[in-house]
Amino acid sequence: MTKIKNLSKSEQRLLLRILISVLIFTILLPFYYSKSIDRSLNWTIFNREGSNYLFLILFLIAYLIIGYDIIRTAFLNISSGTVFDENFLMSIATIGAFLIGEYPEGIAVMLFYQVGEFSQRYAVNKSRKSIAELMDIAPDYANIIENGELSQVDPYEIGIDDEIIILPGERIPLDGTVLAGNSALDTSALTGESMPQDVGPGDQVISGCINLSGKLTVLVSKEFDDSTVAKILELVENASDQKAKSEVFATTFARYYTPIVVFAALSVALLPPLLFSQSLRIWLERALVFLVVSCPCALVVSVPLTFFGGIGAASKSGILVKGSNYLEYLARTTKIIFDKTGTLTEGNFGVSKIYSPKIPEHDLLEIAAYSEYFSNHPIAKSIVDAYGKEINPDLIEDIQEISGHGIQAIIKGKTVLAGNLNLMRNHDVEILANHESGTLVHFAVDQEYMGYILLEDQIKADAKQAIHDLHQIGISEISMLTGDQEKTAAKISQVLGLDDYHSELLPADKVYQLEKSLNDKTSGQELIAYVGDGINDAPVLARADLGIAMGGMGSDAAIEAADVVIMNDQPSRIVKAIRIGRKTLNIVKQNVTFALLVKFAILLLAVFGIANMWLAVFGDVGVTIIAVFNAMRALKN
Repeated sequence: MTKIKNLSKSEQRLLLRILISVLIFTILLPFYYSKSIDRSLNWTIFNREGSNYLFLILFLIAYLIIGYDIIRTAFLNISSGTVFDENFLMSIATIGAFLIGEYPEGIAVMLFYQVGEFSQRYAVNKSRKSIAELMDIAPDYANIIENGELSQVDPYEIGIDDEIIILPGERIPLDGTVLAGNSALDTSALTGESMPQDVGPGDQVISGCINLSGKLTVLVSKEFDDSTVAKILELVENASDQKAKSEVFATTFARYYTPIVVFAALSVALLPPLLFSQSLRIWLERALVFLVVSCPCALVVSVPLTFFGGIGAASKSGILVKGSNYLEYLARTTKIIFDKTGTLTEGNFGVSKIYSPKIPEHDLLEIAAYSEYFSNHPIAKSIVDAYGKEINPDLIEDIQEISGHGIQAIIKGKTVLAGNLNLMRNHDVEILANHESGTLVHFAVDQEYMGYILLEDQIKADAKQAIHDLHQIGISEISMLTGDQEKTAAKISQVLGLDDYHSELLPADKVYQLEKSLNDKTSGQELIAYVGDGINDAPVLARADLGIAMGGMGSDAAIEAADVVIMNDQPSRIVKAIRIGRKTLNIVKQNVTFALLVKFAILLLAVFGIANMWLAVFGDVGVTIIAVFNAMRALKN
């Protein structure tokens, strides 16, 4: 009963009609086929001598209960100029069955067709509900402090730099920065990740996440229309507008295929009787079988349903696909080009090596942390974070920031130099030769060289595994484009196992390299995907066959230009996206191949009089139901 209540009103009405028609049909059928009934008269328009008109009336009642809407739609479509559709085919096939006296067959065709329709509606609605539940991330309100009290307002009323309060259990309404409070966030609706994300003062939070524990005060950084949740909802709503080639093929095929089979059925019905004086009734029955089995429902319904399911499966994994055509492009991708910073790497500096020939490493790190304590530079912040201990500012005196070189400070009464090679040379400090790739910060105390700290952009935890898996699933070439220096690019390429890389590139150079790769393609079937996250990646994302943006912390320009958005910034999700695309396309191919093979086989059997109406019902409705349930597999990621 609960499942029936979950059905829509139209689904409940159709189910009721099916049950009533089945009841009448099953009661009449034994009597109709009973030996006590003389059916030799064949109570039809061709023979009006029969006396059992009661059966005809009862069968008509069952037929109209189950099929009146199909007949009505067929006539309305004809009046508006749309003749050749499945409603027309079902109407003329079933009415024709009544005209030649095959009442049970006529009802059965309409009955099973409506069962197929019910299955289709249920499957489509289930897919839509799945995505609707997944994307039910739009916030209803935002909390602000007014006159010392907490009040709820529409998120649209909140502006940039306003402060909002998010209580435990509430959904974050707008993007911003945490000013006060610590909490764990449920980001699963956006990223597909079940592990909560801890946040505190200074951390960025995005709309659509659920605040699980503590109270948060957030400084708003984007208005609602520009927020993450608004952009996601817009992407999902518009996803069905972009149709895949397979989807367009199915629709186009049905448009031309349906009138062809109607005229073919007319030929089957009329030519043998006219040319060879054969029985009109026999060939009319064959033509009706021909019509029933030729209905293209399996293609028209299952193909778009499969792509819709694929988009839903991707969304569950935190992958937003802007249209079914891009899902097909994912399946056909053969080469992938990655940006480096923020895509394969974290996009922030981290201490990867400490070298000191004279003092312990932790002592050098302490000197470094004190010397960089008052600097706002990202490198300085990374060194202080790496130190991780409390710093006493009273021990730091006379700080001088030397633009483009580094810092000079008095720490614990000693003169400390912290900076690049030029700073050391300008103060006549001799340094040790090295061949490190990355950013080096050298340190000297009272003119004596103490060593260096190597800082590098940290490779994302899953990047190496992602590259390995992409190779494993058949991506033929994986390369990297970066504006970083040659040494750094070479090292990252080697660590990750990339096939190629190009370094020290400006945005225009990245476009040039992509154009070169596109021109080198040997086949139109080869597709090249580009993966990036920054503003400078937007032109390349737009130019690639398939643009994939890292959407978690990526720029709005990159997300706008991309065709696919990875919400949790993990490169490994690209492997998942390609697998979902391939699975979806395989299901589409299975449905198209299965439907066409079965239909053409039964069409041939119908012409030779081997197939009857019951086999035709399977060829249409049975194939459609099988294709629909096969399409539903696309929802499972």
